[in-house]
Amino acid sequence: MFAKKYTMENIFDASVAQNYINRINKLVEDTHGHWGKMTVDQMLAHCCITYEMVYEPEKHRKPGAIAKFILKTFVKPKVVGEKAYPHDAPTAPQFLIKERKNFEDEKKRLIGFIQKTQQLGAAAFDGKESFSFGKLNAQEWNNMFAKHLNHHLSQFGV
Repeated sequence: MFAKKYTMENIFDASVAQNYINRINKLVEDTHGHWGKMTVDQMLAHCCITYEMVYEPEKHRKPGAIAKFILKTFVKPKVVGEKAYPHDAPTAPQFLIKERKNFEDEKKRLIGFIQKTQQLGAAAFDGKESFSFGKLNAQEWNNMFAKHLNHHLSQFGV
């Protein structure tokens, strides 16, 4: 099954960011996913990891030189490109959430990260070093953020 390509939304645009927040606010604690194994609280925590690597990098171990080479060469094009993730896309180990989380706390954290990213704007991300992929331009950051959010919010029907 091939992933479809879609027009990437601009996560740095206030109305687009608000649309993602509105979608998140439609989730409830017992919302079930259409695919995958995560609960809704785990999905929210999982989505926060992308932002933690930007705003709270001390929480995560940086990949070594060999791992970073592999990530930049093979994973980066899939993550920052415009093709949507397939439903069965594998999750990197550092993004796996095995324990249950507090739904409301994770929801607030994710909304806060989206708001902070939008307020900082594209210019703050243009040329910014990624945790795993080296320097990314603003469009690559946008694609990574928007595509990941859209994938998981769609997974949970919002």
